[in-house]
Amino acid sequence: MKVIGVVGLPATGKGEFSRIAGELGIPVVVMGDVVRGEVRQRGLPLSDESMGRISGELRQKYGRDALATLSIPAIEAAGADIVLVDGIRSDAEVVRFREHFECFTLVAVESPFDLRIERIRSRGREDDIATEQMLTARDEREIGWGLGEAILMADHCLTNDGGMNEYEIKVRSVLRKFMEDA
Repeated sequence: MKVIGVVGLPATGKGEFSRIAGELGIPVVVMGDVVRGEVRQRGLPLSDESMGRISGELRQKYGRDALATLSIPAIEAAGADIVLVDGIRSDAEVVRFREHFECFTLVAVESPFDLRIERIRSRGREDDIATEQMLTARDEREIGWGLGEAILMADHCLTNDGGMNEYEIKVRSVLRKFMEDA
């Protein structure tokens, strides 16, 4: 099994990367679903604050690679030659995946701050943030989890600073190479 991890700051295009992978028939496991499930189980609102707090609690209780460890069963259950993992937030998670999966590749997605805040304002997700200050705080929180180090560990890097069509062409090209190698 080949596992492709996607890493990047909020609103860089990781979700779109995953959507495109799904369109190509690649199963997608979203690590944030582990957190969303825990937030719902506790009866908390699905907000950035709740997601951040519960993510932090899970990492504190189970270690910095907690979400990776909790996602491995879903990755293995996908039963496919290639599985994409969306939502890596730390170097510890990358290390955990590289230890567990013989063939793990990490793709970083990068985008300028101004474009990221514009995307957040337009997408209307329930757990999104609304201001530049909130995005800065979220970036700092996730960098504190080891996101910056995880990005530096990437095997491939995509810059998402143009339109959706341009980005989709880049993503499809990268994913097709992985599919050919599988």
